Amino acid sequence: MPKCMENDKTPKRFALMGAAGYIAPRHLRAIKDTGNLLVAAYDPFDSVGIMDSFFPQAAFFTDASLFEQFLYAERQQGRPIDYVVVCTPNYLHHAHILTGLHVGAQVICEKPLVLQASELEDLARAEQESGCRVYTILQLRLHEAIIALKKRIDESPANKTYHIKLKYITSRGSWYHTSWKGDVRKSGGLATNIGVHFFDMLFWIFGPLRSQDLQSISSDSVSGSLELERAKVDYLLSINEDLLPEQAKAAGKRTFRSLRLEGQEIEFSEGFTELHTESYRRILQGEGFGLKDVSEAIQAVAGMR
Repeated sequence: MPKCMENDKTPKRFALMGAAGYIAPRHLRAIKDTGNLLVAAYDPFDSVGIMDSFFPQAAFFTDASLFEQFLYAERQQGRPIDYVVVCTPNYLHHAHILTGLHVGAQVICEKPLVLQASELEDLARAEQESGCRVYTILQLRLHEAIIALKKRIDESPANKTYHIKLKYITSRGSWYHTSWKGDVRKSGGLATNIGVHFFDMLFWIFGPLRSQDLQSISSDSVSGSLELERAKVDYLLSINEDLLPEQAKAAGKRTFRSLRLEGQEIEFSEGFTELHTESYRRILQGEGFGLKDVSEAIQAVAGMR
């Protein structure tokens, strides 16, 4: 396999898999805002007019094999792709990350990086063989309020155990259950699809997972408890808008995030807009989050299934 090129300050050439998805525009903006270039994009669906707002000249493919051939051809012609970005459905992440590594590119993949811990081991071997790295987006680790909370916990007595209540409700319509997101085999279920980055944040701040108890699970909600090294956590994750607090409904909001530490609300509902761009800046500097960073959260949510 070809080795990845050394980093320099020239604009990087990107290719995107999953251009029609919900999260793709944040990646398109991050590529543009960091002064880089999208060369090609792939999606089996062609509703990708959003590309006109960012990279209208990028080649577009609805056939995965033709997209991959294009990436190989670019390298053979001395125009290698530096980064392949994966924004496809969760169950395709493993295969599409491998596509990026096989063409000699670094890879940036949306959360969850993969669905099974065994796939992380496979990717670690592929990283070693290709000389390229796999990065993921853990935007909560870059949120100012979360960074401040980690500093507070790090500076507190080491033997103190905290009590936490996490509630995350992000309303979704009936379409959700019909789409791949409603299929636990493809999305990993709610705990994986909408919760994995919250669990990563908790492990990052309060230490590794010691035990977990899944209390209830349905097609639209999951709740349970976690015992971490320095915290006991009760959580509720849901896509059911009926569970939104009345004040959120009155304000016309369809998303509610709440993290209560010892009864005190930790506010982090705002400030998400630029976090993908900040993630890209760090990745481009070689400081992004990789396989080892996500391992514990991936194992935890797999255990919930």
